[in-house]
Amino acid sequence: MSSVSILLVDDYAPWRHYITSRLQKQPELQIVGEVSDGLEAIEQTAKLQPDLILLDIGLPNVSGIEVVRRIRELAPKSKVLIVSQYPFADVVEEAFSLGAWGYIDKSDAGSELLPAVEAIIQGKKFVSSRLRGFG
Repeated sequence: MSSVSILLVDDYAPWRHYITSRLQKQPELQIVGEVSDGLEAIEQTAKLQPDLILLDIGLPNVSGIEVVRRIRELAPKSKVLIVSQYPFADVVEEAFSLGAWGYIDKSDAGSELLPAVEAIIQGKKFVSSRLRGFG
């Protein structure tokens, strides 16, 4: 597998560090940026054109849902995996309708983050086991 560039977007620094430590164990995954708000996410997506964006929904300045909407225009080849603590049907469905490739609940990230990343890289959609039936 060739290298996969990843932009990590979450406003909680300890969570970003946790995700980075999980992903760095996979040599083909390369974190190319970390940002803490929605506006930065949009700017860095346009600049970096990452293969994959791990995105929280609850962000300062611009919501994660709006980030997904804008990413479709700025970086149409970038795939989005929502990693959030908002497991609500309407949020999950809206994220997928706007072009997200996956959605996992943060509480499931320990077991589902890497399978979700792998599925999305392979062009498959992914939904947390607790959220199946959405998306």
